[in-house]
Amino acid sequence: MNEFIEWLSNPWPWYVSGPIIGLMVPLHLILLNRTFGISSSFRHACAAVIPNKLPFLQYDWKSEIWNLIFAGGILIGAFLAAQFLSNGEPIALSQAAIERMNRFGITDLSGQHPNQIFSWELIGTWKTLLFVVVGGFLVGFGTRYAGGCTSGHAIMGLSHFQLPSFIAVLGFFTGGLLMSWGILPLILS
Repeated sequence: MNEFIEWLSNPWPWYVSGPIIGLMVPLHLILLNRTFGISSSFRHACAAVIPNKLPFLQYDWKSEIWNLIFAGGILIGAFLAAQFLSNGEPIALSQAAIERMNRFGITDLSGQHPNQIFSWELIGTWKTLLFVVVGGFLVGFGTRYAGGCTSGHAIMGLSHFQLPSFIAVLGFFTGGLLMSWGILPLILS
């Protein structure tokens, strides 16, 4: 059993995790007659708990309860992995990534995220507010504007050869590159 836990808690190689993710597309379609994605679960949760007359939230959200169960499973799985499968070691980063972060003054790489940016003590600073509030808004807005999230477009949409998903994935990668190599250095310097 210990060997299984050790295997489970280490990063999986691409040739194991890639096919598993790839199999989710046909399994969802064949077994559930559903498309794979997670961003719509926020809409379903709002429709379930917010009593209002907004047309956007007036639909049969109960028919999509599976999506809420899926989202709940992600949260439970993340909790279980953090509590029972984490080895306590920092995330393995390349030496180039460590050196780049050190140039920005980020030297504490001991957790899941840089504590010099994301910690409760820094919650009121402009950098943390920018990352959390503005970044969260942009992710939510972008997901809604693009008609889905990265997993929905990149995994499901591309497997269906959908042009809007291809354009969205190009936008995700372009935005990620611009943020990583252009905007983030300005914020952190």
